[in-house]
Amino acid sequence: MPDIRQRFYFADSPVRGEIVQLEQSLAAIFTRHQYPAAVQRLLAELVTASVLLTATLKLEGRLSLQAQGKGALKMMMAECNHRHEVRAIAQVAEDANFADDATLKDLLTDGLLVITLEPEHGQRYQGIVALEGNSIADYLENYFAQSEQLPTRLWLTANGVKGSGLLLQALPHTTDEDADRWPRLLQLTETVKNEELLDLSAEEVLYRLYHEESVTLPASEAVSFACTCSREGTAQALMSIGQVECEDILTEQGDIRLHCQFCHNEYVFDASDIKMLFKVQMH
Repeated sequence: MPDIRQRFYFADSPVRGEIVQLEQSLAAIFTRHQYPAAVQRLLAELVTASVLLTATLKLEGRLSLQAQGKGALKMMMAECNHRHEVRAIAQVAEDANFADDATLKDLLTDGLLVITLEPEHGQRYQGIVALEGNSIADYLENYFAQSEQLPTRLWLTANGVKGSGLLLQALPHTTDEDADRWPRLLQLTETVKNEELLDLSAEEVLYRLYHEESVTLPASEAVSFACTCSREGTAQALMSIGQVECEDILTEQGDIRLHCQFCHNEYVFDASDIKMLFKVQMH
């Protein structure tokens, strides 16, 4: 199945939902990095969650989820933009050894999760997510509840190869003729099995859960791996450290090599590149 984000609505209802299913984009991430099984599973969940949360926002830009701590797992980050392009990375201690079923809280030790919104036009926002609960879905649900945002529930699962998730959200409304709708939909959704989210198509999952409800499905949208690094962006980073520093590096190393941790692309700048870079800047 292709990697998709499928939005869905319930007729005459303030409740909306998203379902995300990933495999190819995760393969693109994991062919570039070798992680222990637990880290790969949790990173797949984090990527899935980033797509689900980005889908709830009305902005052009990107959303990232970054977990950091003092344990065997130093850092884990997943990022998704409004074009549903994802990338992710993790940093694991060299002597790390942990169970395949370890939770994110187990691996981080005194950890936290940070949500960052970076609109292309507008102010950057960060929110701290306490690791309260037993799963990434729990952490994010508690964040939504405590920040007084819209009532939101998440279901996340991953096996290290595939990642899938489902989100339900109650939108602002004045009246809803069906007062029991939200608790009823939550009760129905609680019956979903991890293997169904991973192995059935989005349409099959939604029919299995809501065949007695009136559900509308717009066209699904593709999700793909893409890195935002570029030679132009790397050049901007070099300009920010200044010509003197760049020339010192050239003297010591012969050229400047900058490596993208996400996709492993390497950008090489020699003396003529640096000369041209700062000549252009001066003009």
